[in-house]
Amino acid sequence: MAKRYRVLIGGEWVGDDLEGIDVINPYDDALIGVVPEATAELVDRAIVAARAGFRAMAATPAWKRAEILEKTSELILRDREEIAGIIAQEAGKSWKFAIAEAERSAETFRFASLEARSDHGAMVPMDASPVSAGRFGFYLREPIGIIGAITPFNFPMNLVAHKVAPALAAGNSLVVKPATKTPLTLLKLAELLEEAGLPAGALNVLIGSGRVVGDQMVRDERLAMITFTGSPAVGRGIKALAGLKRVTLELGSNSPTIIDAGADLDKAVSRCVVGSFANSGQVCISVQRIFVHRSCYDQFLAKFVAATKQLVVGDPMDRRCDIGPMISTVELKRALQWLDEAKDLGATVETGGGQVGNCLEPTILSGVTPDMQVMCSEVFAPIVSVVPFDTFEQALDMADASVYGLQAGIYTNDINKAFQAIRRLDVGGVIINDIPTFRVDHMPYGGNKESGLGREGVRYAMEEMTNIKMVCINL
Repeated sequence: MAKRYRVLIGGEWVGDDLEGIDVINPYDDALIGVVPEATAELVDRAIVAARAGFRAMAATPAWKRAEILEKTSELILRDREEIAGIIAQEAGKSWKFAIAEAERSAETFRFASLEARSDHGAMVPMDASPVSAGRFGFYLREPIGIIGAITPFNFPMNLVAHKVAPALAAGNSLVVKPATKTPLTLLKLAELLEEAGLPAGALNVLIGSGRVVGDQMVRDERLAMITFTGSPAVGRGIKALAGLKRVTLELGSNSPTIIDAGADLDKAVSRCVVGSFANSGQVCISVQRIFVHRSCYDQFLAKFVAATKQLVVGDPMDRRCDIGPMISTVELKRALQWLDEAKDLGATVETGGGQVGNCLEPTILSGVTPDMQVMCSEVFAPIVSVVPFDTFEQALDMADASVYGLQAGIYTNDINKAFQAIRRLDVGGVIINDIPTFRVDHMPYGGNKESGLGREGVRYAMEEMTNIKMVCINL
């Protein structure tokens, strides 16, 4: 019998009396757990609990918040193998990437611990204006209130950490709705936060559909902010429903990488293999479009294909596995349909393209055109397209010709071209001599255009999750 889980509301584990949602291993379709499906009444109960939790967190001194977050980081490292197993089983992420996600999550909480102790205010030089000379001014950053966090399946620990850790560091409380396909990792994190001494009601977990749980959270005026990671379509809906509450959105991408003449092809190939196919390409900043200077296009493509053919596809719990399953058969079928469309329109499959159980082989396409879905939409699958270019300006034009603008990678030995790309590309991050998939957890992270609003990264998320209170003293 699969384990029946409960959810954390107001410091109590509840949900035995609710209908259940099955959690399925996407690799072999095995039932790995049953979680309670939240009702409207439970959503309301969670928000009431979060109001009490906010009062407790706002009254908790910075050193104590930092202590809780640091302890959580230590507990994640203590249990990282268990956490990696949960991620691999419910998300289908290969073990090597699942264990890395657990370790990154610990680092995210450690950064939050450091930021909780930092000064989040500043002096304002009042005598800069003649009308305020003789006055003394400063501002404080105060927690905004209850934060509703809606998180995706592809990083069920670290993308949760990027919402939970800064919110707690700033003194807020949360109501968190994970993806229904990957709720078990968050439940494990909730256990660790409780063990670390988090006050009751500071973290409340709800599992259910966006139509029931998500919409009720977004509409509720008691929440001060919604932070969401997911698709642009859902993000637009959230923004339309949210009213006056603050909203941050981390949405889609089809991240480009430009490889200029003279770049180190071996280094570029090695990194592009990881960036294109890690987590079966189900990463917001996965490499999807690679633009290569025509002088080295054939050489790069040959090396890239050869390296990709070495990847191991299969059971994510196998320590040798590189590529696990897609999150669902629905997503697998969609990706195969997009491949068929590309082939029908003239694209060539250089390697991959086949289905292995619930897995899609890592796939490289050439001969693509900008109007193919694999190029103009977010493929979110282990599919990457390689395109030649003649001039760097042409490469920048193609890279920027997208409704998305999350991150871009540029391989070049020409510093002038590097800065040309930095100035030109309408993206949230430009990564020089590496892939757009690069991210560390203390840097500002987020996109432009349809890639979203606001920024994550602990310090920058805390700015979104606090209000400025200005203080002026007439001396």
